[in-house]
Amino acid sequence: MINNTFGKNLKQYREDNSLSQKKLGEELGYSNQTISFWEIGRREPCLDALVKIAKFFETSTDSLLGLDN
Repeated sequence: MINNTFGKNLKQYREDNSLSQKKLGEELGYSNQTISFWEIGRREPCLDALVKIAKFFETSTDSLLGLDN
């Protein structure tokens, strides 16, 4: 990701819900390292993971990707 909007938004949702990377990873079925890589933009989630994250936070994929402006 060039500007890593997704990573910044994921971190914001996680922190707004008082979750550590480890706890979010446990809730979603991913390692805390994967959550970290997504947040810093080192990796991108697959479509299934993106949908799972959106459902978990009760938001849209557009919101996570920064496309809902």
